[in-house]
Amino acid sequence: MVDYLTRQLPGIGGVIKQNPEDFLVEELPLYLPSGSGEHLYLLVEKTGLTTHELLRQLAAACKLRERDLGYAGLKDARATTRQYVSLPGRKPEQVLGLEIPGVRILSARRHGNKLRLGHLAGNRFRIRIREVAADAEERALDVLHVLQALGVPNWFGEQRYGALGNSHLIGGALLRKEYREAAALVIGEPESISNHRWQEAARRYHAGDLAAARELFPDRFRDERQLIGQLLDGKSHRRAVHSLPRNKLRLYLSAYQSSLFDRLVNMRLATLERLWPGDLAMKHENGACFSVANPGPEQPRADRLEISPTAPLYGHKVKLASGQAGILEMSLLEKEALKLSDFKLADGLAMTGERRPIRVPLQQPTASGEGKNLLLGFALPRGSFATSLLREVMKTDPR
Repeated sequence: MVDYLTRQLPGIGGVIKQNPEDFLVEELPLYLPSGSGEHLYLLVEKTGLTTHELLRQLAAACKLRERDLGYAGLKDARATTRQYVSLPGRKPEQVLGLEIPGVRILSARRHGNKLRLGHLAGNRFRIRIREVAADAEERALDVLHVLQALGVPNWFGEQRYGALGNSHLIGGALLRKEYREAAALVIGEPESISNHRWQEAARRYHAGDLAAARELFPDRFRDERQLIGQLLDGKSHRRAVHSLPRNKLRLYLSAYQSSLFDRLVNMRLATLERLWPGDLAMKHENGACFSVANPGPEQPRADRLEISPTAPLYGHKVKLASGQAGILEMSLLEKEALKLSDFKLADGLAMTGERRPIRVPLQQPTASGEGKNLLLGFALPRGSFATSLLREVMKTDPR
């Protein structure tokens, strides 16, 4: 159970994403297009589409291969979002008049390189929270004041863990080579499933009736049906699990990385802003990490949110902290019965790992009441999630 940094302050409650217009996200570019070059940068507003759906439709409309399009970050479908997309070899007049449902092309300007994942400074959010407490504005401003001073806990959160909330458990089973357990988790525990047909299919699977389980799974559950089909053909649980799409297996592994990171953040929540001996701290301006042997001289920079402690996204190449911070990181790995070398999986599934700050700066926070609703505004750096802030303000599950 994750805690709150602002546990002593009451939340506002409420619900989000009742309408796509309630959740506005604007990408903050790392750089602006120069005006010359072979790539065309589009500023696109979309509603009700994932970024991948947007790319697919733009590629079709412009007669391009989807892989030739560039983007800086993924954006939620259940929102209105503004983001940049790059196209090769197209002129502004060829795309500004395109009509795609749920999409508006706001500008088109040339640049010299393809837009790459991570080429953004952050995101600005404008979120309407409905059905909040009567004094929501005052409560929200109190929470925002603390978060602006101490930083926002850099959680990944439950949105990484899939529809059944167990993607990270599948990833852990994969790393420990517990393939029978991984297969069972992919199918799902019946008590955690609300869809009746899926629930019955899971019951049959766990009872050993594989043929009935595969028959019961609806056609859209292609991966689950394929896994069961492999077992029916006499393949091992390892072969069956590894028959799943590579991107799905990597998603499970990434979810496990995220869950371990969140546990480390939770362990340090009471002193989120404090540097520990042996910490690897990150400079927020450029992402560079350095070792902190003596926290005293560096703590004033942390107090100004120029630098922050980091925790690992575990992988076979990641550098762990030393001293007090390193003990915490190694003890969690040992508790999970894993070594860093276990993340060096074959078949393109190896996880190299990286360092990630355990908190991020909060920029431009605002809160204003609208009757029974609250309008919240703020900006966060790239790689961090609005839900990390929303859970502190709402004190409920922001999903």
